[in-house]
Amino acid sequence: MNRFWIWIGVRLAVALLIVGFVFSFLMPGSGEREFQKTLDAMKQVHSFRAVYLANPGTQMNDLLWEVDCNREIVHQQAHYVDTSTNPPGEMTHEELRVGHLWYTRQNDGQWKQTGFSYQGGSPKWYCGKIAEGSDSSILPNIAKMIKRGIIEKGDKKTINGVPCRVWSVASRNGTANLEHATLCIGVEDHLPYEMTVDWQHSRTSYSDYNVPIQFADLPDASVQPANATGGSN
Repeated sequence: MNRFWIWIGVRLAVALLIVGFVFSFLMPGSGEREFQKTLDAMKQVHSFRAVYLANPGTQMNDLLWEVDCNREIVHQQAHYVDTSTNPPGEMTHEELRVGHLWYTRQNDGQWKQTGFSYQGGSPKWYCGKIAEGSDSSILPNIAKMIKRGIIEKGDKKTINGVPCRVWSVASRNGTANLEHATLCIGVEDHLPYEMTVDWQHSRTSYSDYNVPIQFADLPDASVQPANATGGSN
């Protein structure tokens, strides 16, 4: 009789182990679950700032993005330096997209309308990508990290006064090599506050989520409602 119950107990233990293995295999890990929370939180973002610093090889890249979806405004400042030449090559560029209008900062500091931004470059396009959880090229591509990344949990730290947890992500880049990145996700709001990418030698910081962006100056023609796209200018 004792052997019978021992045999039943062993079979039950093995069955529980198999069920546990299958369950853990099918269910997403803690990293994937946390990143899904981040993806959902990002869909609710209507304004933010992003500062991108990178030093790939002999280049030094410094970019600022300011996005205000409520007013359909996307502002970008870029500063590029190439140290492979003597003296180093340097270029600055600043552009502003307001509704369907596209402006470029001139050497005299004035804005000049240089075109129209519709699909593929308008504020509505960027904000639409963010709202649907697709790659906006500004915020981290969380959906891709969930699908292709190996996500590992790290320590907590503070970015600009916000406590966040660091997650390491290794993902395929189309070759046999792995891309390595880190992402610091807000402990309370699940939003990204810092991202580093090894092959780009880059660091991007994110701030001012859903806070009205104060722009230093806007072109006179852009004071019209951002969704007033009727007529041509």
